[in-house]
Amino acid sequence: QVQLVESGGGLVQAGGSLRLSCAASGKIFRINRMGWYRQAPGKRRELVAIISSGGTTTYADSMKGRFTISRDNAKNTVYLQMNNLKPEDTAVYYCNQNIVDLLDYVRDYWGQGTQVTVSS
Repeated sequence: QVQLVESGGGLVQAGGSLRLSCAASGKIFRINRMGWYRQAPGKRRELVAIISSGGTTTYADSMKGRFTISRDNAKNTVYLQMNNLKPEDTAVYYCNQNIVDLLDYVRDYWGQGTQVTVSS
């Protein structure tokens, strides 16, 4: 089995920064795409950023220039550095990893979610 564990959320004032982490563990052969999504109250889950196995990154327009996604393949971990946070960034943030397990099955795994609250 594979598990994702997120950390790093919390309460921060507008203009502040937070760094989220998401570590995968278990019977992992390879991790393809990694990403972050978020869901605000009453809204649909939306893409924040993704990073390919080769390091190519993609960001939602509203996060460009403020958020940075990165990965440490040796640690099976994806990070999200969030700077200049705004109240509208308040949401539960979920990590997602596309993982090939030791039986060669490929599927998406989700973290448990971490709350980010930005006060004005």
